[in-house]
Amino acid sequence: MQKSKVLFVTLALLLAFVYAFTNPFFLKHRIKSTVEIEVPEGMSFSQVARLLDNQGILKSRRLFVFWGRLLGLQYSVKSGIYRFEGAISDYSVLKKLTRGDVELVRVTIPEGFNLWQIAKRLQDLEITESEEFLKAAKDITLLNELKIDAPSAEGYLFPDTYLFPKHCPAQRVIKEMVRNLRAHITEEMRSRAQSLGLTEKQLLTLASLIEKEAEVDEERPLISAVFHNRLKRGMPLESDPTTVYGIYPPPVRITRKDLKRPSPYNTYLIKGLPPGPIASPGLKSIKAALYPAKVPYLFFVATGDGRHHFSVTNHEHQRAIKWFRGK
Repeated sequence: MQKSKVLFVTLALLLAFVYAFTNPFFLKHRIKSTVEIEVPEGMSFSQVARLLDNQGILKSRRLFVFWGRLLGLQYSVKSGIYRFEGAISDYSVLKKLTRGDVELVRVTIPEGFNLWQIAKRLQDLEITESEEFLKAAKDITLLNELKIDAPSAEGYLFPDTYLFPKHCPAQRVIKEMVRNLRAHITEEMRSRAQSLGLTEKQLLTLASLIEKEAEVDEERPLISAVFHNRLKRGMPLESDPTTVYGIYPPPVRITRKDLKRPSPYNTYLIKGLPPGPIASPGLKSIKAALYPAKVPYLFFVATGDGRHHFSVTNHEHQRAIKWFRGK
């Protein structure tokens, strides 16, 4: 009796195995070309099956729906853009959809990019719409959720290389970039900022100015020292990039007219740090803001080769301006 039961189970498993591998749902078939489809949020399982079938991805829509429901996966399909190519089975299609293996796009955000530049790059790569991104970056509810005490997410979007799905919600993109920033700021760095009397916003604001001014890494601590020294003396920072912040596309060259432009970010017209960062600072600029060089400089002027000449007195600075801009 026991042997016959074992034999029955063995035969049943063998039949199930044979059936599974002869069932069109599990058999591979080749699609003619690479196909990308978008599964919108809220689309029903039957609608997803019809979409796949219309694109020539499924071997059998009827079996796809039947097995999807039998396996209890009809409510597990994730929205997004999917790519299908080569030899596939309806079963592998279902697993791909329920795992959420969406098409990912690689995007690199360079150091010094501002909100508008980031928004354009994301839109160019079809990750998120520029307008949606800019709106989310200034959304007070999102800023409060992320504990950002600033007018926008400017400066909190860490420059790095990311993988995002196409048509990704802007809030998700922003959250990931802010999370990445805070993952790079160590407890030691936070402690150092506190000892300097800098809040997170002030640290990132100062770092963003350094990022926009510096082209050579070894000058970052020197530029930082100039700003720190000026802050201690109550002098305006007089950082040129702050005068054109918010203008997109930015001017090719900053003029004397720009230096007089009324703006809460214009550090020629206001003392102290601007209301928030003006760009996304990289880790080197953040560290430079925390560890300025121990030098007495109060001025610097571009020398035309990506470097700067640093001065202690205004008299020396004016001579340097005449020398390097008169070349």
